[in-house]
Amino acid sequence: MCILLSFETSKLFVPYPTMQGPGLSISTKILTVFCLFLVCMVSPSQQQVFGQEVISSSADTATVADTLDFKADDAIKSKVKYAARDSMRFDIQHEQVYLYGDAKVDYEDISLKAAFIKVDWVTGEIIATYMKDSSGTEIGFPVFSQGAEEFTARLMRYDVNSKKGRISGVRTQQGDGFIHGETIKKVDEKSYFIKYGKYTTCDLPHPHYSISANKLKVIQDNKVVTGPAYLVIADVPTPFAIPFGYFPTRKSRSAGILFPTFGESGRLGFFFKDAGYYFGIGDYVDFALTGDIYTLGSWASRLYSNYASRYKFNGNVSLSYSRIRDGERDVPGSTLLTDFFIRWNHRQDPKANPTSIFSANVNVGSSEYYSNNISTASNYLTNTFQSSIAWTKFWPSKPYTLSVSATHSQNTITRDVNMSIPNANFSVNRFFPFQRKVVAGKSKWFEKIGVSYQTNFLNTITTKDTLLFKEGSKDQFRMGMLHSIPVSTSLKFLKHFTVSPSISYNERWYAKTIRKNYDATTNSVVTDTVSGFESARDFSFSASMNTRIYGIMQIKKGKIAAIRHVLTPTVSFSYRPDFSQSPFKGYKEVQIDSLGNTTKYSIFETGIFGGPPSGKSGVIGFAIDNNLEMKVRSVSDTAVTMKKVKIFESLNASMSYNLAADSLNWSNLNINARTTLADKVNLDFSSSFDPYVLDSLGRKINEFELAENNRLARLVNSSFAVGYRLTTANKEKKPEAKSQLGPYADMSIPMNLTVNYNFVYSKPGILEAVVNQTINLFGDLALSPKWKVTFNTGYDIERKDLSYTSIGIYRDLHCWEMRFNWVPYGFQQNYNFQINVKSSILQDLKLTKKTDIYD
Repeated sequence: MCILLSFETSKLFVPYPTMQGPGLSISTKILTVFCLFLVCMVSPSQQQVFGQEVISSSADTATVADTLDFKADDAIKSKVKYAARDSMRFDIQHEQVYLYGDAKVDYEDISLKAAFIKVDWVTGEIIATYMKDSSGTEIGFPVFSQGAEEFTARLMRYDVNSKKGRISGVRTQQGDGFIHGETIKKVDEKSYFIKYGKYTTCDLPHPHYSISANKLKVIQDNKVVTGPAYLVIADVPTPFAIPFGYFPTRKSRSAGILFPTFGESGRLGFFFKDAGYYFGIGDYVDFALTGDIYTLGSWASRLYSNYASRYKFNGNVSLSYSRIRDGERDVPGSTLLTDFFIRWNHRQDPKANPTSIFSANVNVGSSEYYSNNISTASNYLTNTFQSSIAWTKFWPSKPYTLSVSATHSQNTITRDVNMSIPNANFSVNRFFPFQRKVVAGKSKWFEKIGVSYQTNFLNTITTKDTLLFKEGSKDQFRMGMLHSIPVSTSLKFLKHFTVSPSISYNERWYAKTIRKNYDATTNSVVTDTVSGFESARDFSFSASMNTRIYGIMQIKKGKIAAIRHVLTPTVSFSYRPDFSQSPFKGYKEVQIDSLGNTTKYSIFETGIFGGPPSGKSGVIGFAIDNNLEMKVRSVSDTAVTMKKVKIFESLNASMSYNLAADSLNWSNLNINARTTLADKVNLDFSSSFDPYVLDSLGRKINEFELAENNRLARLVNSSFAVGYRLTTANKEKKPEAKSQLGPYADMSIPMNLTVNYNFVYSKPGILEAVVNQTINLFGDLALSPKWKVTFNTGYDIERKDLSYTSIGIYRDLHCWEMRFNWVPYGFQQNYNFQINVKSSILQDLKLTKKTDIYD
């Protein structure tokens, strides 16, 4: 039987010695004694056992709860809240209370939960332990928490006055680690000692591994210190021991040594790798300095830094430098390779300043950095480094945008570097100058005329990476400014046709131009650079007309319900005058030989934006695009649904005719097609056909292939690509079944597989055709929830050789993990096998076996 007491506790439950104190009336004393007697009589009796003894549990499910607030100087000084699911028993004579079944006691910032709790009001001691249910299962292990600190144990004794305690069979978490101990003695709010303790990052009650020691001291949110300790794996002590252990558990940033890995490379010698120091400067920035050293003279250094300011920006910086000596010093055949690489990524939070955005993505380094150092497949196969630092300014409610940037592009094969610093762009979004402020009725045609403006300033250099910062490289910069004003509109013609005329005006400004002169002594043309402001202008006119024609065929029977064909024909015209003729300026004549022959040249031909084009142009363009789809019926027991299936997403053919040319008026015929089959297979096709014949020197002549070779055109180049991607995901969890992969393997096997086939044919002249065919395969396969395999490979059909191949195997070992990465052949041939603890606290607890790319 359970009762719920709701009397005013300050008057009802006072310690027995104080019941005769002043302030209590005779009637109150009698009522108090009667209530206490009633509680003792009606509460169910329980078997009280402490230490190693066991307390039997009742099946009662009611809740008993109350609050005590003692005023005596020698008693507990703060309010105690307690509750129990089963029942409470009060010992009036000894001033003790017993709580049974999901018992809970709260005192100040202390909370204690257990199957059984005893509270002694005289000594201020609280004792908690577990119980056994009717089946003999141990339940309700004590859980003690104070602030962020929490313990789980078999037996707890705690003195709320001295705030000291003794705990047996304890398990508690400190930071990312867990501490197990046979006995814990809590000496103050922050410190306690442990006898026969274990430190681990495994969160299981029975951990897979631990660092065991006879004595440990824990300072909450600061550190764990041990005496002599040794490593235990799967309950098996190992010979790996340390004279003492120090494990930081502070949640704030800290600094510390980064321990290296060591080993031997056949060609570089013995090594220490990734040794360094981590600096936790504060909440906004940190950095780590690491390095490698080899006994035969090679070394490398790296710096990593992360920075962030919440709601403002974040980013990271990495600097790498290496000097790899392949072979012993002063030995013939020994080589020294020096490489560096710089990365910087900066991202601004859009909410920080919506009208001003700064970003950076910098990738700069020596061309051989990724080939001379172990790197990922994507980095090793990259042949272009690109960088950009940009600042963009927007004006609210205005159509203006200003952008200033610095860009960099580097080809690791040709070693060409292109750098633009600075690159400024100012633009005015499209506006309609003739549009009425208040639109009433139908818009006039001239109100749809739109105008925009853009100006671009460039200062660019193109050179080799080894010459970029050499003396004289600054003279290779090319500088200029381009202004563009496009004017366009769109009109409906005969309801079904759309006509889009446009006029474009361009103006270029340069500080340097060229002049060419004939040198009779060398019988050659000499080019000089002339400083001084010059401007060049050009303009063009274009118009296009298109429409759409729909064709639909309904099918009443069968799975196919309908087929729809969308035909989009387009006719365009563009006109541009010959800017090399008068009255236009910018072209001059120069003698080219001793016979007096001359030719025209543009004084802007070396300019960054070029110059006005020469030659009159009047081009009529023809294009036709096709889209073909069908609807397929899907019949079920309840309904008939329609599914759209793409036959051709696009099938496009285009060609043009130049009215102003005196010969070779027709352009190449270009055909492009793309589609997707079953939402998994992507098909892309493109070809270019030349209608003109080639002479014996490979030059086009004004003769058609149809007249000479009885064919419409000559195939110049063609490409075909097929891409297949297969992705599977975990289905709803099914009952676990045994398999060869393990007793709890998930046989749905999530997989991500991509296969690409590429075919390229090229024959632009009379030379033999060039054909390239490659197959690429990459993806990952989860053999079970714990096993994962990644792969990347390819095959060159023409060369009959495999391309770069890498294989990775990952195994989740709960608190540990295993990785194996292997490049089986090629210059990057290497392997890396590692088993390590997942937690960063014990990141140096690992076993590594690897080879270097130089071995």
